[in-house]
Amino acid sequence: MNVQSLKDQTEVIMKSDIHQPAGILSITLAASLFLVGCGPESHAAGPPGGGGTPEVGVVRVEARPAVLTTELPGRTMPYQIAEVRPQVGGIIQERKFREGGQIQAGEVLYQIDPAVYQATYDSAKASLARSQATLERARLKADRYANLLKANAVSQEDSDDAEAALKEAIASVAVDKADLVSARINLDYTRVTSPIDGRIGRSAVTQGALVTAYQDLALATVQQLDPIYVDLTQSSAQLLRLRRALEDGRLQRPDGDQPKVTLILEDGSTYPLAGHLEFAEVTVDQGTGAVTMRATFPNPEHLLLPGMFVRAKVEEGVRPDAILVPQQGVQRNRRGEPTALVLAEDGTVEQRELETNRAMGSRWLIDSGLEPGDRLIVDGVQMVRPGAKAKAVDRTDEPQFAAH
Repeated sequence: MNVQSLKDQTEVIMKSDIHQPAGILSITLAASLFLVGCGPESHAAGPPGGGGTPEVGVVRVEARPAVLTTELPGRTMPYQIAEVRPQVGGIIQERKFREGGQIQAGEVLYQIDPAVYQATYDSAKASLARSQATLERARLKADRYANLLKANAVSQEDSDDAEAALKEAIASVAVDKADLVSARINLDYTRVTSPIDGRIGRSAVTQGALVTAYQDLALATVQQLDPIYVDLTQSSAQLLRLRRALEDGRLQRPDGDQPKVTLILEDGSTYPLAGHLEFAEVTVDQGTGAVTMRATFPNPEHLLLPGMFVRAKVEEGVRPDAILVPQQGVQRNRRGEPTALVLAEDGTVEQRELETNRAMGSRWLIDSGLEPGDRLIVDGVQMVRPGAKAKAVDRTDEPQFAAH
């Protein structure tokens, strides 16, 4: 339809329908068609595309020393633990400690009725005194008979009998001494003492209870909590990677320096005192494939209690040439592999395939794929593609990208 015919139809519609309600709509429709048909052909081509080279934010890749840590689960364990049991039987006369209190080594915890053991001790003491008197009489007789034998005043047999009686008396004294020591030990055992310093738990018996020697039920348990152990579990694969990194020099650790350990408590807070690694188990658990490591922590306030679940950050060592880049500069391809876009010195965008080690805060530790001096694109990644040109805007010093 040309412009003239459209005008003619419009005039016809205006003359015939101008007084009808539908006429207004018809006029509007005709005018719209007229404007569309008469517009320049260039308007139908769409908005023109924006030209120019896009700008992208970049940071300079640097290599610097970094302390590598690994986070491991763990449980707290008492440094020493002693289950207190009686070594003699009897009736508990008195409990001498406050449950939950601090106990010193050698402190009396329970008193068992000592009457029977005191009597046994007194009897053994008297028996020793009697055997010692017999020994003295036998010694005098043996000496006298020896002198008489020289003068042929007694027979050889009588002299031999006197010498045998002396030896028998000596043996009796030795037996009675041993009985006295045994009685003394049993009497002392009526005072049940703590073998270690520590905090004592609840008592399993009360005054008047009957106990037996070496019974299965412990009277109480004493645990030393300062220092305290933390048992950590690490997979054998992690341990192998750590050893290889130390052997090939990627990680460095001073000779004889035990790795430092920090704790994250169950509520997410950080334990204020640092510990150190004591040793690693020499066997791998067949069920879990993990190795147990033990760390020691000072615990003067007894904030750590046995059985608490914690997470420990263990210092593996220092990586002298670590490359840490902002996480904004690392993407994933369709296979889930890490990649990055790098802006070359001529302004060309290059794609690199990366090998990442771990995340450290808001940055990735890169094992391969980036070199010191590379300009990593961290902003405007969606505006460019590999092979395209781009202008660099340095973002290295901005807080969200600056290395800490």
